[in-house]
Amino acid sequence: MGAQGSTLLALREDNEIRQRQLAAVLGIAQNTYSQYETGKIAFTDEMLIKLENFYGTSVDYLLDRTKEKRPYPR
Repeated sequence: MGAQGSTLLALREDNEIRQRQLAAVLGIAQNTYSQYETGKIAFTDEMLIKLENFYGTSVDYLLDRTKEKRPYPR
């Protein structure tokens, strides 16, 4: 699992959400979400935006480019 996947896993577990639940919110299959989390498939821009909005964080945090969870000011 890459850094991005471990960030996703940590966020999901910290929020006590199951893969199946999050996949439904994102409009994807559970196995597709699992592949994002394990790093088997790359994020699309659309998926990154959905995830940043869901978790209230930044794309840079999701991509493990910063340790700051707070989103950037708009």
